[in-house]
Amino acid sequence: MPLQGLIFDVDGTLAETEEVHRQAFNEAFAAFGLPWNWERPLYKELLQVTGGKERILYYLTNWYAQDLPTLRAKTPAMYDFKTTRYSAMVLAGAVELNPGVARLIAEAKSAGALLAIATTTHRDNVEAVLQHTLPAHGAALFDAIIAGDEVSAKKPDPEVFESALRKLGLSAADGIAFEDSANGANAARGAGLRVVVTPGIYTADDDFSGASSVVSDLGEPGRPHRHLAGWKWPDGYVSFAGLQNLAAKNPA
Repeated sequence: MPLQGLIFDVDGTLAETEEVHRQAFNEAFAAFGLPWNWERPLYKELLQVTGGKERILYYLTNWYAQDLPTLRAKTPAMYDFKTTRYSAMVLAGAVELNPGVARLIAEAKSAGALLAIATTTHRDNVEAVLQHTLPAHGAALFDAIIAGDEVSAKKPDPEVFESALRKLGLSAADGIAFEDSANGANAARGAGLRVVVTPGIYTADDDFSGASSVVSDLGEPGRPHRHLAGWKWPDGYVSFAGLQNLAAKNPA
């Protein structure tokens, strides 16, 4: 079967967003009068916990267990404040698409392929990124969007990818996923998908041994990416034609 669908993660994959997330978390903590500050080394560790609310609760449980009885109930409000701040920063121009993303989306749409988002982040965060970085069409470019607040288990559980495939009406053999982290890549592989990984600033040291290809970014004509592992790409960029060719040679 020809390649029929592409499924994208958002944070670190469509755009490098994690520093904006980190800033929004810290602003939320300050707004709630908490002395918490997630510096970069700590945030890298906390990113092993997928989902913003889950990350806050994990931090509270493991760093401030004595405050758990009083602060647990405030976690949803903290996360809502953080989501609002994050969306505002994104819409003000804090993030841009990673190299090659807009081109590959356009190529896939022109070829009649289906597109989906499968992410652990909140839908409001997704829509802010799409509205700012793809203003002509935004979320309308995608045939399915599955966000973290719409599944019962987050990555590395494969549920979000399985849900995306169902909404697209595709089998795993018909699609390819794009991720930036081991948690995401493992979730996609758990759903039976082949995975192209573009590591983010916090995930460069992750184990991507299950990925079909690992590259620094999707690349552009005349501005090639760095090939890190797996499938190699003609002229140094990931194209839809190249994906079709390699997917045919490497079935799921």
